[in-house]
Amino acid sequence: MDERLPLPPRIGIYEKALPAGLDWPGMLRAAREAGYDYVEMSVDETDARLARLEWSAGERAAFREAVADSGLRVPSMCLSGHRLYPFGSADPAVRERSRDIMVRALDLAADVGIRTIQLAGYDVYYEPSTPESRERYREGLAEAVELAERAQVCVAMEIMDTPFMGTVSRWLEFAEKLPSAWFQVYPDIGNLSAWAEDVPGELAKAKGRIAAVHLKDTLKPRPGFPGRFREVPFGTGCVDFPGAFRALRSIGYRGSYLIEMWTHQSPDPAAEIRAAREWILGRMREGGVA
Repeated sequence: MDERLPLPPRIGIYEKALPAGLDWPGMLRAAREAGYDYVEMSVDETDARLARLEWSAGERAAFREAVADSGLRVPSMCLSGHRLYPFGSADPAVRERSRDIMVRALDLAADVGIRTIQLAGYDVYYEPSTPESRERYREGLAEAVELAERAQVCVAMEIMDTPFMGTVSRWLEFAEKLPSAWFQVYPDIGNLSAWAEDVPGELAKAKGRIAAVHLKDTLKPRPGFPGRFREVPFGTGCVDFPGAFRALRSIGYRGSYLIEMWTHQSPDPAAEIRAAREWILGRMREGGVA
């Protein structure tokens, strides 16, 4: 157990949790008013968010200015656009688009100050997974790590909502073949708790390799129930948050925490994200990290 006094935790909020329809100055202001330290950008599979990879020099400058004026940071990007354009696709055109997305995401990140790109751990998503798709995924991931090294931007694998990359142990199978300071792991405590029997043991395997930590609640899969990995209210799922925080403290983790939630159905998203932060802080105090 690391007995050093804990540093005040840095807690961020996922872009999609913020009130809809805001521009970047508005999103950053909403996050700051709710008490957050940073915002994680989303580049998902929608045309509107994928278009961020095509930002002009002026649009990038406007984003940097909004971040500087806000007093917050946007240190990470959730690059879930690869769900539609995966490394492991059987279609060469899709694989080429996957590579293009990776190149452009790294260029954008390097230009606007994003330090970590969270990768989606799916060999394929809308196609059948096969031995061939998994091999193509490994090849695409190896190139992504090489590109990340050249850009000096960390790529970090999210622990996912499917067994393919559902545990730190699964990530290690890839990481051991891709030894790089620029390839790390981004545990999602909700996903990990749904798939792993020993969450502290899995987190211990990530010691020294964690780029950041996602916080959400989930419901475990069981016979006749596929599990639930989104929009599970905090405190109603399977996650032992104090236990996870104790485990992270025991391995000396001092990094950031990102609350992942969705508020599109909430009548008051601002109040909901404030309440989520306070709830998480309570569990952090129980776990000895706040």
